[in-house]
Amino acid sequence: MKFSPLHDRVLLKPILAETKTKAGIIIPDTAQEKPMQGQVVAVGKGKRLEDGRLQPLGVKVGDKVIYGKWSGTEVKLDGVDHVILKEEDLFGIVG
Repeated sequence: MKFSPLHDRVLLKPILAETKTKAGIIIPDTAQEKPMQGQVVAVGKGKRLEDGRLQPLGVKVGDKVIYGKWSGTEVKLDGVDHVILKEEDLFGIVG
């Protein structure tokens, strides 16, 4: 399925945290935290400013980003979990 976010929205594929500690203890699903990192899969065209100009987004496809734990809307596209959120909900790009 092809999906294109509108305006200043971004489609992310969450990067799941490790399921094992350094000591080898397996963390059950119920105790794992929600992911806060993701990879940008698709971006919208940009935010429309009050004067009508289009401000392009600061992230691009392929960037790894950090976002708020409870930000965005979780969706499933072609059986894969994704998150849709606004660019302002992103904290930064992991370099």
